Amino acid sequence: MNDLTELTALLADLVRIDSVNPSLIPGARGEAEIARFIAEWATRAGLEATLQEAAPGRLNVIVVARGSGGGSNLMLNGHIDTVGLAGMADPFNPRIEDGRLYGRGAYDMKAGVAACLVTAQRARSLGLAGDVIVAAVADEEDASLGTQAVLAEMHRWRPDAAIVAEPTEMVLAVSHKGFAWFDIETFGVAAHGSRPHLGVDAIVKMGKVLLGLEQLDLALRAGPAHRHLGAGSVHASIIQGGQEPSSYPARCKLQVERRTIPGESPELAEAQLQALLDRCAEADGTFKAALTRGLTREPFEVPEDAPIVRLCREHLARVTGRAAEVGGVSYWADAALCAAAGLPTVLLGPTGAGAHGKEEWIDLATVHQCADVYTAVAQSFCG
Repeated sequence: MNDLTELTALLADLVRIDSVNPSLIPGARGEAEIARFIAEWATRAGLEATLQEAAPGRLNVIVVARGSGGGSNLMLNGHIDTVGLAGMADPFNPRIEDGRLYGRGAYDMKAGVAACLVTAQRARSLGLAGDVIVAAVADEEDASLGTQAVLAEMHRWRPDAAIVAEPTEMVLAVSHKGFAWFDIETFGVAAHGSRPHLGVDAIVKMGKVLLGLEQLDLALRAGPAHRHLGAGSVHASIIQGGQEPSSYPARCKLQVERRTIPGESPELAEAQLQALLDRCAEADGTFKAALTRGLTREPFEVPEDAPIVRLCREHLARVTGRAAEVGGVSYWADAALCAAAGLPTVLLGPTGAGAHGKEEWIDLATVHQCADVYTAVAQSFCG
């Protein structure tokens, strides 16, 4: 079996394994089975494989093609968890049609993981000085516990740069957005619906917040934009309030997401929302609200003259036969965590569609191209 056929076969095997994230879907299978499968595949390929528990029952697998020593080490990062299966007819049956492989996780992002693993397999016979390290991680779709666990033990693998193999449509992504989640709660006074003089409607008060949120979003989109990512944004995600039609609601809760670009911090986002609430209170003496910050993730950016960027750009152009496109991606990825740990990092992955959707597919030709680019970068970077 040539390595192109093997790459497709490996991807199909990965798609066949249910690795839905149990933090998203209670009772889901999680990453243990697929991590063990990868570890066994790597061992048969003559590579080192280490299983690491990122959280109870949640496994990473770190695969290493060990170099002779004295070179730089390259980490290839990809997540092995997937989102749920809602609406999918046959999610774990990989089918190939017109050069596309379909199935849950094919695009997001088992194709990238397969390309990374084949790169490590190839690296074993290239006589490199440095190591090629594949971090196949758990939980990226929720809290990124997997990559955090790998980076917490970076001394074990000592990477000098990283490529995150998320699907980027063969664009070399040097930036991505961050996000911050907030809860806003408005407070009213519960009363019977027939006694309006006693009640204060917390849901109506939240209406003032929603109007202000729309104005803030419009202002953000009209403001300074990042060259690859555009402007930041804010939107209402989930709203809850009330208990029955005959009562004035005492509380209303709104969950808000603020997408940030480089230069925008969670603190800035919080201050903008607090200013919105302060304006509501100034205009209405009965308005009372509380703001709570939840999960935050920083945006990511790497200098375009960094060595890992230049190498990826050079080899991407050579492999595809056209000038490499450099840009950014709108989603958040583990690249931000790698960069925060001091690793020069880029995102580069294959073309496809259907992330989190009912039909998910990956273009196999671009998966093979990614493996070729990763291999060429490893040869140059690892020495």
